Amino acid sequence: MRLLALNGLQLLDRIDPNVVFVTELATAGCITWPQRDLIMDTAVRRDRNDKLLEFITRRSVADFQKFVNVLAKEQAFLVPLLVTGGGQICSAQITVA
Repeated sequence: MRLLALNGLQLLDRIDPNVVFVTELATAGCITWPQRDLIMDTAVRRDRNDKLLEFITRRSVADFQKFVNVLAKEQAFLVPLLVTGGGQICSAQITVA
């Protein structure tokens, strides 16, 4: 979660909160379906990402791991933003399935 807080501003501008990605997050269980609907009902891309990151930070570490896994599948170029220290994982080991 600390990594998300550190890189949240960069993620706000870079995540593509398209229907497929946000639906995949709900399917994986890292956000709820009502949260998915709320995100999709938000018109501005950055506002969508703001809501998404807010929801993710309120969820469990396991849900964060699911978020990283979906991100790796759908938008892999963003995963390095969740890795710091020259490629070393901080505080918790993040594995991508």
